Amino acid sequence: MPTLNRVQLIGRLGKDPQSQHTPTGKKVCRFSLAVSSRWKDKSGEIKESAEWVHIEAWGRLGEVCQEYLKKGSLIFVEGRLKTDRYEDRESGETRHFTKVIAQTLQFLDKREKEEPMIGVEEEPGEYELAGE
Repeated sequence: MPTLNRVQLIGRLGKDPQSQHTPTGKKVCRFSLAVSSRWKDKSGEIKESAEWVHIEAWGRLGEVCQEYLKKGSLIFVEGRLKTDRYEDRESGETRHFTKVIAQTLQFLDKREKEEPMIGVEEEPGEYELAGE
């Protein structure tokens, strides 16, 4: 039975992206994306909440993210879910967290010039970081 692991999000960066290199020289860029929801409560008042999603962009896509994105940037990102685990230093327990591995990214901020939006695609892959 076929499965599908695909995520599409539009949101704003919570802070500037952070980059590092693997021992093999591959670049990874990490950032958090705020994705908001709006609804009316029973009294008709509009409510809003935000979910924070951890994003990783690898290789050339990571380089583009580091160069052009900053806190507050509005982007569309498409990718796949990946769950990692780590050992909590204080309790020694194994913890899990889910992130999105970006495969396509598009800048949605309005530009001063009439430039086309840039989309960058990166082949999905598995990469290991030193110390992980």
